[in-house]
Formats: sequence, structure tokens, C-alpha cells
Amino acid sequence: MIDPSTPPVIVVGAGPVGMTAAAVLAQAGIPTAVVESAPEPQPDWRASTFHAATLELLKDIGITEQMHAEGLVVPRYQFRDRREGLVAEFDLGLLRDETPFPYRLQLNQQRLVRFLHDRLLADPLVRLRFGTRLIDLSTDADGVEATVETPEGTERLRGAYVIGADGARSTVRRQLGIPFEGFTYPERFLIVSTPVDMSAQVPGIAEVNYISDPEQWLFILRTPEAWRVLWPVPSGVGDEEATAPEGMQRQLQSVAPLAGGYPIIDHQIYHVHQRVAATFRSGRALLIGDAAHVNSPVGGVGLNSGIHDAMDLTRRLVRILTEGADADAELDGFARCRRRIALEYVQADTQRNTDRLRETDEETRLTNQRELRALAADPDRARAWLRRVSLLESVQRFGIGTPHTELEGTPA
Repeated sequence: MIDPSTPPVIVVGAGPVGMTAAAVLAQAGIPTAVVESAPEPQPDWRASTFHAATLELLKDIGITEQMHAEGLVVPRYQFRDRREGLVAEFDLGLLRDETPFPYRLQLNQQRLVRFLHDRLLADPLVRLRFGTRLIDLSTDADGVEATVETPEGTERLRGAYVIGADGARSTVRRQLGIPFEGFTYPERFLIVSTPVDMSAQVPGIAEVNYISDPEQWLFILRTPEAWRVLWPVPSGVGDEEATAPEGMQRQLQSVAPLAGGYPIIDHQIYHVHQRVAATFRSGRALLIGDAAHVNSPVGGVGLNSGIHDAMDLTRRLVRILTEGADADAELDGFARCRRRIALEYVQADTQRNTDRLRETDEETRLTNQRELRALAADPDRARAWLRRVSLLESVQRFGIGTPHTELEGTPA
């Protein structure tokens, strides 16, 4: 532990990525302040997949037992075609010799936030500042100063470092003037949750399914609370029209007819981007998660890679603050490696997955299907594929919080 009077690390954003960062710092005895504009932890049904590499990391902060108690273990997933049916099925059990978690754990992200919130609320080294909005940020050689707006008025917080985990519209990133490079998809994505068992409506589907179609592709998956169906909304259709009850019902009926209609317990429509910040570091200010990179949800790696960012950065901050490690070398290593992973793995894979589902050229569609079938039929190739999509490959290649001296041979 370090002196509790030491200026805290300020974490802006109390979503799953920011709360994970705070939990790692608190576990190491480092004073931490979490700044969140919402008055309380927010529900968000978008992200619900935790991959093997992420579960291995979260085990280090003692949270995976709670996650498994409320989560759903999914050992296989499918690529399907809306016309042809099953194309290929991948069995994550092929990874059983490489990880204690050879599956996807389906758990809505707000549950992880709740677990961590309850833990941090009881930690005397952590100040949870909900209902507090960052309005200005400055950094110098010795620390950072955050100006925040609270229900009681404006306040200034002095910190050792600031971590921007405040989402795609990050105030931290904008205050630092860091460009957010990339593009926005012309269509939005609409995700609808229903208690109806979709496996009974669409016989043979797995609990996670990527379904290609040149007119309207789908993503169907199960969570502990519900089945969720995601589809693209054309740019010419407004949000109000897309989310009208009769419109959502019509779309669900096109997936599988159901007499009496589908009960809908939640829906969200949102813009989808492929963007990466020009840098993940500006002096003592660092970006992680959606503040640093956003991507298509097809593949379920956005939340996971954000948690990897948090783990990588906080392990380095712990060495800096408790062991006197070289701050510039450590933080430059974080920024370089995590940005490279965002580009080479997260962006590349999610774009490829999305393009595969929405492909309109018939010959290319058939080629994609043949390639997926051949891949799934070869255990060695399938294992390599699963190692990559579960993020085990990127962790094995780059490490998480690997000391800078071990990264010197890594190409920039």
C-alpha cells in the first residue's frame, strides 16, 4: 500500500471498464476516485459476452465466481445463413487445454458493474462520485487537475493520473484534443430482448448465432434474462419508426412466426462506429475502452478489449506508484501495445465479421460459407480461430501490462 494521502488516480466513467480499473487499483492499495455523471450505476443491455482471456484476467480480482453464479456458460456458437440454415458451428471446448474457461460467459455488463460497485463502495481507499460531471481537465509534470460539476457546485480534484473510461463521447478525450479516427456505419443497430425461447422458435440454433443475409442479417443470442435479437436499421428509417412496437414485432415475426406476438422487455437502438483514438496517452492522462476505441459489436470483443485495456494500464500504474517503475516507458508501452491490438485485432476482426454477415454478392457469400465450413471441420484450424476470437492470441502475443523491458523487441 502507498500513503492514503497520496493524490488519487482519477477514473472518469463508472461503466464496466472504469470500474474494473478502479478495482485493480484499490486491490493494490492505491487511492482512487471514480467520477461518473449519472446519479447511479446505469443499466445497459448492449454488451453481454465475456471471453476466456477476459475471465482469466477478472479472476485476478476475485470477481469470476459471482459472474458465473449469475451468468450463462455458452460452449458453442454458430454461423448461419437466413436462407440456408446452419453454415458452421464452433466448439469452444477445443480450448480446454489452453484456458480454464473454454466457453463464452453470457452476462449483461450491468451485473459486473453492480458487483464492482458494491465492492468499491465499502473500500475506504475509493471515492465513488456519482452525479459528478467532468467539465475541464489539465495535466502537468506532477499530476492532473479535474474540474467537476456536482449537485453542490463546481469542485476541483487533484490526482496523480486520470483514466478516461467515459465512453465513445469521452469528455477526457475531447479535453485532451485527441482525434477519434475512423468511420460510422450508415445503418444503426437495434437490439430487442424477449423472454421467448428462440431456440424453440428456430430449431437447431445455438445460444449465440451470427446469421448472414444480403437483405437483413441477424445476431441472435441468449443471456440469463432473455433472448436478444439484433438487426440493422437502414439509414432512411428514423429511430421512432424503427422502435415502434408494431415495427419491432413485425421484425421478430419475420425471424420466426409466433401466434400472439413476442413480449418485448427491452430495446436499444444505437449508432455503430469503427474508430480508434490517435493516441491512448497524453502525459498523465490515459484512455481505455470505448474512450479509446469503438467497434461493431459482431464478435463481442468491445467490452472485452476495454477490460484488457483497464488491466494492462492499471498493472503498469501499480508498478509506477508502488515500485518506482519508469512512468514514461510503462505508459508509452501501454499506449503503443493497446492501440496496436485495437487496430490489428479488434477493428480488423469486427469489420470482417460484419462484412461477412452483410455481404450481398452471391459468389462471395458462397465462398464465405465454404471457408467457414472448412475451418470448422479442421480441429487445428478451428482451435487457432477460437484462440484469436476469444482474445487468447492477443494476450499471449502482447501480454497484459507486460513490463516495458520485455516489450522492447515488439515492433512499433
